[in-house]
Amino acid sequence: MRPTGKLHLGHWVGALQSWLLLQEQHECIFSIVDWHAYMGEYAQSHEISEHIIDMAADWLACGIDPDRSVLFVQSEVPEHLELYMILSCITPLGWLERNPTYKEQLREIKSRDLQTFGFLGYPVLQAADILLYKANVVPIGEDQLPHLELAREIARRFNSIYKTDIFPDCEPVLTKTPRLLGVDGRKMSKSYDNAINLADSPHEIQKKVSRMFTDPKRIKITDHGHPEACNVYSYYQVFAQQESKAVYDWCTGAKKGCTECKAFLAQSILMQLALLQEKRETLMKNKDRIRDILNMGRKKAQAMARQTLEEIKEIIF
Repeated sequence: MRPTGKLHLGHWVGALQSWLLLQEQHECIFSIVDWHAYMGEYAQSHEISEHIIDMAADWLACGIDPDRSVLFVQSEVPEHLELYMILSCITPLGWLERNPTYKEQLREIKSRDLQTFGFLGYPVLQAADILLYKANVVPIGEDQLPHLELAREIARRFNSIYKTDIFPDCEPVLTKTPRLLGVDGRKMSKSYDNAINLADSPHEIQKKVSRMFTDPKRIKITDHGHPEACNVYSYYQVFAQQESKAVYDWCTGAKKGCTECKAFLAQSILMQLALLQEKRETLMKNKDRIRDILNMGRKKAQAMARQTLEEIKEIIF
């Protein structure tokens, strides 16, 4: 389940790859979580609905198959908020306040006031998204592990309080690249304005790659570099693995400068994204088809969500 907004490279090499593998054998539940977006973007809430079609097009272009995965908009299935309210009543406040992701975002994001009840409860809504469909595996990026562990704790607490086993113990599914840093070396995030988005133009991608942080110890082109400490080199290992050995040699032997190295990386990323962007452009020419897919997914999701919520109400009342 992913937020509204633009998909970036971190999403693509992270949780999405696991989703694509899982949907080959299982029906996956895939929600565009606009209520989550509202928790952090409430002051610019008018932009959220504008991003939904873009987000759906991104995921479909990446390979999410509406015949195998249930793709829908979170706010169109009100059971998400109803379960969120129920889980909020049993979730200890201390569990939320100690969440490392929450503390990190309060520290790093200064452009928005995130010290709200809603933002503190973000992981509880995320738990509701997962538990509403009784998920037993959840493809995520490494940065989301604390949120999933909290969802597991909430599920266990509910099961314990009400002497039930309605919620399974969901497990994380990570890819070979569970975390891809942003161009500034921090977590890749729209909130940090450090992401390379899948829909970025070639010029935008080249510009973003050109300002990526490199080896801080390599000041001059004649200095020998340390690829293991360079974020650019970590991208080569993902997007141009066949070139990574040569890049290691360039860097450690001071054979090429960082500017040339980043320009080559940008071209490698563009080549990787070319087919995806072509698919996305085709999808965006028929937005009614995208809306039909989301509507079909909503009907399937709501049927499952209603059944789970009826079971929960029988347990708690």
